[in-house]
Amino acid sequence: MRPTLTSRSAFTLVEILIVVVILGIMAAIVVPQFAGTTRDAQIGAFISSLKTYTGAAEYYSVREGSYPVDGSSGAVPAGFEDYIDADEWTAGTPMGGVWDTEFNELGIIAAIGVHFNDGDNPGDAVMLLVDERFDNGDLATGSFQKLSGDRYYYVLAQ
Repeated sequence: MRPTLTSRSAFTLVEILIVVVILGIMAAIVVPQFAGTTRDAQIGAFISSLKTYTGAAEYYSVREGSYPVDGSSGAVPAGFEDYIDADEWTAGTPMGGVWDTEFNELGIIAAIGVHFNDGDNPGDAVMLLVDERFDNGDLATGSFQKLSGDRYYYVLAQ
C-alpha cells in the first residue's frame, strides 16, 4: 500500500496579515468614538464622590453640632474619618487634585471640594461641565463654586 498524503488546513501568512489589517482599521474607527467618554466618566465619578462627602458632612454636622474642621488638602479632617472611607479620601479625586474641606475660610462657613496642585487643574471649562451637571452652570454662584484659582467646592454653609 502506498501512503496517502493528507492535506493540512492552515492559514497562510498573507491571510493572517489581512485579518490583522482589518482589525487595525476597525480599531482606528472605534477608538476615537470613546475618547471623550473618559472625561465624562471622571466628571460623573467626581460628582458621585462629592455627593457622598457632602452627605457625610451634613450627617457629621447633625451628630457633632458643627461641620468638619478645615483640614490640610488631601488629609482627612479630624473626626471626619468615622463618616467616610479615609482611604478613598486620601487617594484623591477622580479628576486629579485632592479632596479638601474649608471651615470659616475663603468667605464661606463650610465647604467640601477639590484642591488642584502643581498644574493638574483641568481648568474652568471642565469644572463648568461639572457645575452644569451638578448645580446651576455658574462657578461664581450656587452650591458648587470656584473659591480661588485652583479650588472648586460644594458650599455647605455660607
